Amino acid sequence: MFEVVVDGETLYVAEDEGDRGQDGPFLVVYRTPERERRYGWYCTNCESVDNAMDSMGRIECNVCGNFRKPEEWDSAHE
Repeated sequence: MFEVVVDGETLYVAEDEGDRGQDGPFLVVYRTPERERRYGWYCTNCESVDNAMDSMGRIECNVCGNFRKPEEWDSAHE
């Protein structure tokens, strides 16, 4: 686990929890080192926590465009 500081708040990136992205993995970010409060995702491609997730589980980095496909996808969602 390593720390990142965002807007003066120390966050904790779990290097052993994440998911593949098109350009690099997304790692889970927590507010506490004990992993009690989840914050969001860390984009390893550009080292940013500025990401968005939609209701289907798709993650997209707002900085570099790295993305993870939806967890459950079918052509009816296009």
